[in-house]
Amino acid sequence: MKRYLVKPGDEANLSNRNPIDTSYHKGDKREGKTELAELNARLEELQEMLYAEHKHKILVVLQALDSGGKDGTIRHVFDGVNPQGVKVAGFKVPTSLELDHDYLWRIHKRTPGRGEIVIFNRSHYEDVLVVRVHGLVPKSVWSRRYQHIRNFERLLADEGTTILKFFLHIDKKEQKERFRSRLDTPQKRWKFRLGDLKERKLWNDYMDAYEEAISKTSTPWAPWYVIPANRKWYRNLVISKILITTMEGLKMSYPEPEEKVDGVVIDD
Repeated sequence: MKRYLVKPGDEANLSNRNPIDTSYHKGDKREGKTELAELNARLEELQEMLYAEHKHKILVVLQALDSGGKDGTIRHVFDGVNPQGVKVAGFKVPTSLELDHDYLWRIHKRTPGRGEIVIFNRSHYEDVLVVRVHGLVPKSVWSRRYQHIRNFERLLADEGTTILKFFLHIDKKEQKERFRSRLDTPQKRWKFRLGDLKERKLWNDYMDAYEEAISKTSTPWAPWYVIPANRKWYRNLVISKILITTMEGLKMSYPEPEEKVDGVVIDD
C-alpha cells in the first residue's frame, strides 16, 4: 500500500497519480468484493479488540471532491463494525458559536477517545481547501494553517491517536458520470445540488489546493494516502487493507477480566 502513500517531504503530484489504477488487485471486481468481505470480518475483529483494550485511538480522515465517494467508503469499509465504538463526524458550514472560536475548536471536540475509531467526513482541511478556493480569508491567513494542522495532528498523535488520511482521487470525467447518475436515478436525486456544478468549474483550483495541502501535511505521524477512487470496489479494498495493516501493527490484545473468574459456576 506504500505506492499510495505521500512520503513526508514529497510532492503529492496528483496529476501523475492515476485515479483508475487497480494494480494492487490482479483479479476483477467480483473477486475484489469477495476479498473485501474477508477484510470486513477482520476489521470487525480488530475493532472489537480496540474497544475492549481501551488503549488506542484511531482517526480516519476522508477528503474528496464532490461525489468522490466519502459516504460510500464509510458504508462499505466499515460494514459490520460495532457502532458503539465507531463514530462518524461530518463538518459543514460552521455555526455562529463555532465561528466565535478558532477553526480547530470544533474539530478537537470530535476526535476519538480511547477505544474509538472516529471517521471525519470532511475535516479541518476544509479550512485550507474551500476557504482558500473561495477566498474566504486572505492567503496570509490560510497559508499559515498548514503549520497549525501539522502541530494539531502531532498533539493528537503524541497523546495516543493513530491518524490515517485518505484523499479519494477521481478524475473529472468520473465526477460528471456520478453527477449524471444522481440526476437519472430518482433515489439519488436528493444528493444533487446545483451548487455542485459551480464547484465543478473550480476543479483546477481545488486540485491545486489539495496538492499543496497534502504535500505540506503528510507527516510520519499523520500520513496522507492518495487513493485511486474511480473504481469504488478498488477504493474500498485499498483503504480496508491500509486500515487493517495499521491496526494489526498496534499489537492489541484483549484485556484480562477485572475480577478472577476461573472456577466461576453459573447456577441453572
